[in-house]
Amino acid sequence: MIDNVEVLISGGLLPAYAHPGDAGADLCSTGRYSLAPGARDTIDTGVSIALPQGYVAFVVPRSGLAARHGITVVNSPGTVDAGYRGEIRVTLLNTDEASTFEIEPGDRIAQLIVMPVSRARFIPVTTLPGSHRGESGFGSTGYRADSTQQGATS
Repeated sequence: MIDNVEVLISGGLLPAYAHPGDAGADLCSTGRYSLAPGARDTIDTGVSIALPQGYVAFVVPRSGLAARHGITVVNSPGTVDAGYRGEIRVTLLNTDEASTFEIEPGDRIAQLIVMPVSRARFIPVTTLPGSHRGESGFGSTGYRADSTQQGATS
């Protein structure tokens, strides 16, 4: 079952889901921007929202912009807390080494994903319980799947 949440919104173009079942609704630019190779800029969307308590919105890159043009969201996912009422602005980075990327008003620049969140109650302890993974972190599972690493792919 899909739960719908009402999000109050003002200004700008309404975020829109491109396809049924999409998790992210597209955010659009309200201005013209030119991102030179390696450059970043903060793009206005004109959109402000009021999320219900217990929800968060994440601003994430659009896969097509990343794959075709090397455009990504610098602080992805950007977090929009329930108490924030300002404009959602998106800091984009052009990772392409050769091409400038032009943004026009109305261009879809990022996606907004609205999700329920839990609040943690942090409990200080002197030691943590053990786990199978333990303290293994970055790269601990390797990057090639082979018969000796049964399913390790990251």
